[in-house]
Amino acid sequence: MTELLTASSITFAYGDAPVLRGVDVTLAAGEVVALLGPNGSGKSTLIRTLLGHLRASAGSIAWDGRPIERWRRRDLAKRVAYLPQAPTYDPQQTVADVLRLGRAAYWTAFGIESPRDATVVADVARTLGLTDFVDRPIDSLSGGQRQRVFVGRCLAQEPAALLLDEPSTFLDLRYQVELCQLLQNLARTKQLAVFMASHDLNLAAAYADRVMLLHQGQIVASGSASEVMQERLLEKVYGVPIECVPRAQGGVVVVPRSGPSPAAQGPA
Repeated sequence: MTELLTASSITFAYGDAPVLRGVDVTLAAGEVVALLGPNGSGKSTLIRTLLGHLRASAGSIAWDGRPIERWRRRDLAKRVAYLPQAPTYDPQQTVADVLRLGRAAYWTAFGIESPRDATVVADVARTLGLTDFVDRPIDSLSGGQRQRVFVGRCLAQEPAALLLDEPSTFLDLRYQVELCQLLQNLARTKQLAVFMASHDLNLAAAYADRVMLLHQGQIVASGSASEVMQERLLEKVYGVPIECVPRAQGGVVVVPRSGPSPAAQGPA
């Protein structure tokens, strides 16, 4: 697989409060990587640092082998798309309007769209099953449909990598599963690299090729779901009794179990 991102020994702090401590991340074309960890572990900060929105105090980040400091924001937007936890939008915008914004990095200085922009937007709408909604105000859609539109806005950038910060938040189970299936399918069919922060251990175990567990700013485990989803490790990180049940088709299901809650500890 073609490696798109290499980040080494990333360290970041808000003032005197360290958030990331020597974090290493790699991301390759065609793989889905899930970043797990409790609230406050540094997931959102790590994603924003990898994008250059926050400046690491130590370590190195390179996209396509080029240090992030040498990327113009406009050029990086053509390679890497970002979906934040709470995407901003104008409620009166149509679905087509939102999708068009994904082409902003390709517009001329006067904001003029090209025939290529219109073709890409139409292709994205068709790929995501949004063609029948393009003229509807985005605020008229369900939460799951809106999230699909926001993913579409990212895909309109024609990126090689997609970074998502807890994309299934506020979605019911059906839309969570549909979103994960969509991301997995995009990785397989378009060789898109997907890196997503998530709170849902079971969705990550079911759809991610690789799982990274972040705790108190450090990666305490990385590998397949079966390798990372270990009861004692998860109990230390999340501070609750946990049982990991093997699945017949491979992988594990993580469920809480009764008993006294172990105190969350430092990095394992």
